[in-house]
This record gives sequence, C-alpha cells and structure tokens, in this order.
Amino acid sequence: MARNGRDPLRVISTRVQRWRGADALDDNDEVVAEEPLEVRVDGAPLAVIMRTPGHDAELALGFLYGEGIITRREDIADILVWRDEDGSFAHNRVTIRLAASARGDLDNAGRRFYATSSCGVCGKASIEAVLAMAPPLPRREVPPTAVLYALPERMRAAQTVFDRTGGLHAAALFTFDGEIVAVREDVGRHNAVDKLIGRSLLDGALPLTERVLMLSGRCSFEIVQKALLARISAIAAVSAPSSLAIEAARRGNIALAGFVRDGRLNIYA
Repeated sequence: MARNGRDPLRVISTRVQRWRGADALDDNDEVVAEEPLEVRVDGAPLAVIMRTPGHDAELALGFLYGEGIITRREDIADILVWRDEDGSFAHNRVTIRLAASARGDLDNAGRRFYATSSCGVCGKASIEAVLAMAPPLPRREVPPTAVLYALPERMRAAQTVFDRTGGLHAAALFTFDGEIVAVREDVGRHNAVDKLIGRSLLDGALPLTERVLMLSGRCSFEIVQKALLARISAIAAVSAPSSLAIEAARRGNIALAGFVRDGRLNIYA
C-alpha cells in the first residue's frame, strides 16, 4: 500500500481547442480523472465511489470509518488494491479484510449509510443518527482568527495537482497553530476528507482533536458528520456551509467558519 505522497492522483491528457477572442488553437490539456472505485469488505461488494484515482486505500478506509464499520487500525486485517497486469494500479477496486473483532459491524452496515444533501433526504434524523455514534465534543474550541485567515493560502500551496488541472477539491488538516499536517485532493469534497481520515487511521493519529479541517469549497452535512466521527475540533471552508451543516456543527460542538478568504470569515458555530 502506498504511503504519504507516493500514490499520485491520476491525470489524463486530452485534446482541447483553446479560444482567445476570435482565435482558436488546437492543443493538449491535462484534466483530472474521475473513475468509479469499488469497495469490498471481506470479499463482498459494499459501495462504489466516484472519485479521483489515487490514495484509494485511504479513501476506502476513511469511508468505512465514517460509516462506523471500522473504528481503529486494529480492525483492519489486510488491504488489497487491485493492480493491472503491467503492475500499475488499476484504481478501480479496494478490498478490506476485517479483523474478527470488527466483522460483526458489517451485519448492520446497510443502516449506517446516511443520506447526503445530494439525495434531498437529509434532516434532523440524520444528525441524531450521527450523535448516537459519536457524542458531541466535550467543548467547542475555536482556533485563533489569525490562524484561520492563513489556512486557504497554505492549503493552496500544497495542491500540486490542482495547479495542473484546476479541477479538484482539497481538504487539509492543520494544527491550531496553523501547521499543515496533511492535504488530499479529489473531485469530491467528501472523498478528500475520507482520504485524510483514512491516512490518519493508518498513522494511528485518531482521534483528531485540536485539528482544523480546511475545505477548498463549501461545507455540507456529510463533511460535519465525518469530522465529528473523527473528533475534529474545527472546520474552516473557503465557501459557504449549508443550514444542516451549521446545525450539526452546533449540536456536535465543532467550531465552523465559512467564507474564509481574503482576510475575512464568518463564524457559524
């Protein structure tokens, strides 16, 4: 399994016609890949995730952690990433073999998949379900405003693939002093967060107390859900939070800041 920074995201070269006013030029362009990833647990298909190939094991583990199927590194017996015949990563299947202590959780796995804002079913019942799995943090800790102001630029500096494609979301973990811990990119906001949590699980760094989760876009309910389960203390987003994200953050005692850019921000929790 690849370690930090050694599982690069897949970028594809494609033909493009560049227009500048009335002039056109045939050229090549780099775009970020979007492909399905099948997640299997103990050999059985569990989910298919549309994502950017790269850090797939981390993504699968973060996803399983967010669904409550695994809760610690010891729950994992083995991780298999399917490969092409030429030895390169196929980027389409990850199989997680669980330790005996975790296998019982799969019996109720179907009940653990909460509705996201994309399906229009989310509501207060979803917050109650999350709080049943992970109680509110003991207290709400808000990072210094001066630290929050600096996070977007520091995260942006670490987005190597975004520089080439311009088509990725990013999620980054910071200390309350503004030191970057890790950054992950993906076409999906929640995928980037799952990759961070999966990496933290492998590193034995959970729970992520006194950590700030920085997002390159908006903050939705499922992001707050994942943050609460990982015990992340604060979330900062370049764009807006949704109403349910704000309510979930307030109920979970997570500090939440939105529109963090250009020396300004809004504190919602």
